[in-house]
Order: sequence, then C-alpha cells, then structure tokens
Amino acid sequence: MSKLLPLLALSALLFAQRQPLDQAWNLIAKGDRAGAARVLETILKAAPANADAHLMLGSLLSEEGQAAEALAHLRQGVKLRPQSAEAHHALGEALKNSGQPEPARIEFQQAVTLNPNFVQARIDLGLVLLEANDFKTAALHLDKAILLLGRKPDSAFPRYLRAKIHAENTETQKAAALLQDAVTLQPQFAEAWSDLGQARKTLLDEPGALAAFEKSVAIDPENAIAQLRLGSEYLRQGRPHDAVVHLQAADRLKPNDQATLNSLQLALRQDGQVEEARRVKQRLTEVLHAIDKESQNAFNALRLNNEGAELEKAGKLAEAAAKYQAAMELDPAHVGIRVNYAVASLRLGRWAEGLSQLREALKRAPGDPKITAALNDALEQAPVEHGGKGRSKTVKP
Repeated sequence: MSKLLPLLALSALLFAQRQPLDQAWNLIAKGDRAGAARVLETILKAAPANADAHLMLGSLLSEEGQAAEALAHLRQGVKLRPQSAEAHHALGEALKNSGQPEPARIEFQQAVTLNPNFVQARIDLGLVLLEANDFKTAALHLDKAILLLGRKPDSAFPRYLRAKIHAENTETQKAAALLQDAVTLQPQFAEAWSDLGQARKTLLDEPGALAAFEKSVAIDPENAIAQLRLGSEYLRQGRPHDAVVHLQAADRLKPNDQATLNSLQLALRQDGQVEEARRVKQRLTEVLHAIDKESQNAFNALRLNNEGAELEKAGKLAEAAAKYQAAMELDPAHVGIRVNYAVASLRLGRWAEGLSQLREALKRAPGDPKITAALNDALEQAPVEHGGKGRSKTVKP
C-alpha cells in the first residue's frame, strides 16, 4: 500500500487551510519526506496551535516508524480539533501501527461517531474488532462500509475481511461468495485468492481450490502463507515434487514454522529425498522443543511476577524486585513484567536501572500512555546525575 494513502485521508481536513502547508505537501508528493518534516517543524515553531501541521507531521512520522513523536503530534492535533473525524482516524491509524489496538479502536469509533459515512474509518474499526475476535460488531461496520462503497474496487478489502467472519462462523458458502466478489473487483488481490482457495477446499471443490492457490502465488510469490497452502494442496493431491518447491519457498519466507516443516518433511520423503527429509524432521523436533520451552518460561515468568506482586504488597520490596527481575529474564517480551521491575527498582533508589527498564518498555510499547506517564514521573523525581530533575518522592506504580 502506498505510504501516501494515510496522508491523503487527511486531504479534506487540510484543504481549507493548506496554503501554509503547500510546500510540505508538494515535497511529500515528490518523495522528499524528510524535507516535508522539516517544513512542518518550522511551521509549528512559528504556530504551535496549527492543528493541520500537527496532524500532517504526525501521520508522516508514523509512516516512518517514529511512533512516540508521531503520537505526540497527532494527540495535539486531536486536542485542537476534537470534532474532526479525520483527526481521530489519523490518531487511530498511528496507534494501531504502534501496536496499540485498543486505543486505536476508541479513536476509530470516535471517527465513525462523528462521521457515520467515513468509509475508511469503518474499515479500520472493523479490522481492529476482527483482530480482537469481536466478530459481531466487526461485521456491522464492515457491512456498512461495503454498502457505502457498492461494487467498487475499493470494496474488495472490506469484503475480504467480512469473509473471514463468515469463515469463523462456518458460513463457508457466504465466505466464498464474498471472496469471489473481492477477486472479481480486484483481480490482483493475492490474499483474497488464497482465502478463496481455502473456502473452495472446505467446499470440496479441489480443482477450484488449487486454481485459486496457484493464482495467489503467481501474484505474490513472497507470501509465506500462500506458498504453504499451495504446497500443502499439491501434497494432498499426490504431487510431492511440486509440493516441495512451494513448501521450501514457504520455509525460506517464514523459517521454522511448525506447519511448514511438518508438510515439507512429508513431501520430501514422498519425493524420495529421504536424507533431506530427515534433516527437516530434526529441525521440526528442535522447533517443537523451543516452543515447549518458551511456553514453560512464560508460565514461570507469570508465576514469579505474581509472587513479586504479593511480596510488594507485604512491603518486601527488595525481594519483590528480585522476583520481577527473574520473571523478566524468563520472558523479556512481557512489557508489564518489565514495568513492574522498573517501578520496584525506582522505589529502591536504583535510578539507572529503573529508568533504563522504563525506556526499554516504552520501546517495546511505543506511545503507551501509562508507561509514558511513569517515565515522565520518574524523570521528575530522579537525581540530576541520572538525567532527572531531582524532585524525589515515592514512585507511584
């Protein structure tokens, strides 16, 4: 998808007051995004209350992966334009891109409330609801988006998403019909072709399923799921040599995937490549062992974290911090555990460690308001030698 699309969504909002932003807009159109950012920063230095500049710069920074800075500008834009559906939508997009689906859902919902015919907001809201397994509510918004768009190519994507809900509800015929519409409206829609193949397979249409899988891979050979589905179908239809080619491609694109390795070792064995099949089976064994270990580590990390929380309640802060640290070492990706360890460290006066862990937590959850508030509060209290303002008091969780 073009990086210009989220910015174009703001075009209606910006049009009325675009004159001071024309230079930035023209630079974006020419691909000079860094230059556009500099122009927008200059505008904001002179006019900090320019909502358009905040929104435009925030969307630009979000697309460049600078989540914290992007969210700061977009939140300011929403504060300045609280009744703008486009502003709420832009903030929602940035929140979703930074891995914060629930705050994003709230912004998309606000955008739809302010403008019920805002199609892209409906689609984005439907997507975050779908990913949260709220299929019933997602279906309402996707159906509305499809109705608003009619049989236009842009309606292919919401039809594709709506088909996923039908599939979840075992309404395979309805899913297949919507996916057929999607690929008719957008013939190069690789993911829709792949899902259409799955639907046809469930409906026992083997030739149709294979044709759809082949079409998907022909359009996008770098899609690991499409390659896996095609390879698995070739294997099921007794064509192991053809299966190997696509399953190896899937393995290259997504190494050490359990389903891929399982199908690949079977296809290799049936194709007479016994030694290679043995090597792949060994990899599969190692992957399964790693999954088991990761699951056990996650379980133990939560146990240690809960023990730490009980110790903290009992006033045994040093012991609690040790439990949190052990939990974090077992599951480094768990942001909540890391924050618990950081706060306990700060309470113990371990400023360098506490601040370091809060910063790391914020990197893993960019723009998270609670972590941001905790870090700002800690910096207010931290000694000057640790980069703080020296207004020490008890750190709040």
